[in-house]
Amino acid sequence: MKVYDSVQRVLVSKEELQKRIAEIGSEISREYEGKQLLMVCILRGSAIFFADLVRAIDIPVRMDFMAISSYGSGARSSGEVRMVKDLNTKIEDLHVIIVEDIIDSGYTIKYLKNLLLQRNPASLKVCTLLDKPERREVDIEGDYVGFKIPNEFVIGYGLDYAEDYRNIPEVCVIAPSAIK
Repeated sequence: MKVYDSVQRVLVSKEELQKRIAEIGSEISREYEGKQLLMVCILRGSAIFFADLVRAIDIPVRMDFMAISSYGSGARSSGEVRMVKDLNTKIEDLHVIIVEDIIDSGYTIKYLKNLLLQRNPASLKVCTLLDKPERREVDIEGDYVGFKIPNEFVIGYGLDYAEDYRNIPEVCVIAPSAIK
């Protein structure tokens, strides 16, 4: 079976992804020029987006990584957030941007923002590739949003279903037959 056998349709093409990421990179470059910027990649889902985004930024960028889980191996958030890997960098007085793959229920990013604000960064913003506002269960928004999408389960470009399909180079709606 090929990965595209599990795709119902392409939601965001490779070209649309790269164009929007370049726009976000330019916006971040302008806003943070002359400031110490730390970009925090939330593993694993945002790794591909993160790599493309930091290359689209033309000012110095520090990078660090966190792993947070609220899904397990299913298709719906468990609502319970746990930290799997913390930062290696002290963020006090740094300008921090959390880079996330998707905001849907909002539990994970709200937990993460509250946690990092306790560490006294100079500023803290959220950049998300995808925003699914119909699924929101807590009051939280991204500061930089790639695409608002409908309430459908998506895979590709780093997003997975049961750890598969991250390698699809586009954001796709998963076929119902692929969900176990």
